[in-house]
Amino acid sequence: MTQDVEMKEQAAPSNSLPSFSPSTLHHLKEIASLIESGAYDREVRRILRAIRLTMALRRKLKASALSAFLNFTLIPGSEALTRLSSYLPKEDEHAMEVDTATSAPQAPAKHSLPEIEIYCYLLVLMFLIDQKKYNEAKACSSASIARLKNINRRTVDVLAARLYFYYSLCYELTGDLAEIRGNLLSLHRIATLRHDELGQETLLNLLLRNYLHYNLYDQAEKLRSKAPRFEAHSNQQASRKLLHLLSLTSSPVQFCRYLFYLGKIRTIQLEYTDAKECLLQAARKAPIAALRFRVQCNKWAIIVRLLLGEIPERTVFMQKGMEKALRPYFELTNAVRIGDLELFRSVAEKFSSTFSSDRTNNLIVRLRHNVIRTGLRNISISYSRISLVDVAKKLRLDSVADAESIVAKAIRDGAIDATLDHASRCMLSKETGDIYSMTEPQTVFNSRIAFCLNMHNEAVRALRFPPNSHKEKESAEKRRERRQQEQELAKHIAEEDDDEF
Repeated sequence: MTQDVEMKEQAAPSNSLPSFSPSTLHHLKEIASLIESGAYDREVRRILRAIRLTMALRRKLKASALSAFLNFTLIPGSEALTRLSSYLPKEDEHAMEVDTATSAPQAPAKHSLPEIEIYCYLLVLMFLIDQKKYNEAKACSSASIARLKNINRRTVDVLAARLYFYYSLCYELTGDLAEIRGNLLSLHRIATLRHDELGQETLLNLLLRNYLHYNLYDQAEKLRSKAPRFEAHSNQQASRKLLHLLSLTSSPVQFCRYLFYLGKIRTIQLEYTDAKECLLQAARKAPIAALRFRVQCNKWAIIVRLLLGEIPERTVFMQKGMEKALRPYFELTNAVRIGDLELFRSVAEKFSSTFSSDRTNNLIVRLRHNVIRTGLRNISISYSRISLVDVAKKLRLDSVADAESIVAKAIRDGAIDATLDHASRCMLSKETGDIYSMTEPQTVFNSRIAFCLNMHNEAVRALRFPPNSHKEKESAEKRRERRQQEQELAKHIAEEDDDEF
């Protein structure tokens, strides 16, 4: 702190300050040395740590700091330095002189490592996205992907996964996501041939997002069914290797995204039970910092539960930070619960823009039948005999013929226990029997038991130790290093997950 104050006092009379804090460049150099040591020792965990430190430093990045860092790390006159420097805004001459003067006493260390070069691409790309210079970001990301195709090193895989994410993000922000679909498929094929599991998971999610963005659900399902699946990396392996930096070959964040996309596909395919399980699991496994992702998971899960005939609990809509976002779905749930078709229509029209942005319009159209069925069930419970004219009035239907066909279909499907008298055009409800004499309580009880047993099995698998772990004795130095890594992981995981989502 004293050093910063002294530098500000000395620079005040000149009226031309450097455009970046000296500590930013210093931190970038430390991260570069960490990546370099990880590349030489083939330690992927150090590169993961470097990425987390970069995410914490992301908001402090300035154009002049990046320019000085590129001149420090990359070889003068190299193609990478020339290309990356062209994406950064030009600084005035006096500021450049100040930057050169401040960095002159230090001997620049020039690197030719691919990891350092890819890291420089990643830094510039994040800076351009933060500055909303999307066209320059597209050019930078395309150049980085072209460079990545010629590099086959396991220590680059972690950096490559980040570049894939920002590569797709640049084209999504400009509305050109369809242009890179073929390139993403070729990158996924390359990652599979190179046994880059983190790259496969990242690219598979990006391809699923690409297809779902254009409502190509059939193609997304074909790709998902034929691509290498990573459910195997979910609970048992991720839990077992969490202390080993969340498993170097598997990302829990990518698994959450995969579950969310799979839940959306299953919803469109009318497989609501599987969709509900995937969406709830994605919302449960998502980091707390990923609020927007959890909101999207809950929105789709609420619609799926309504389509299944369930009514979500009020606590679902009262989760911290989600009350405002889930308010339209709360009113929609209330309309479905009451069975009021007119209220359902008014809610759908009132929040039509919200439902369109969430891409749930088609699902809400499907809910109309559930609203009518719920209203019809309430009528059958309240009246032992009621005319179809009154049924049409209570359900706000257009004609008596519609009411007759809806009642007939509900009776055939077993939604209501009644009979239809066509001669007198009325519905005759049967007496309500004892529900405990039926099999419904047993079915519900069995589903709860299965859920508890599944949770118990997952907990037991998570507690298992790797083979021969009892033979490996941890030294004091390794224990100290492991605890330090755990503290750093807990410190930076929230910022990293927030950035990814």
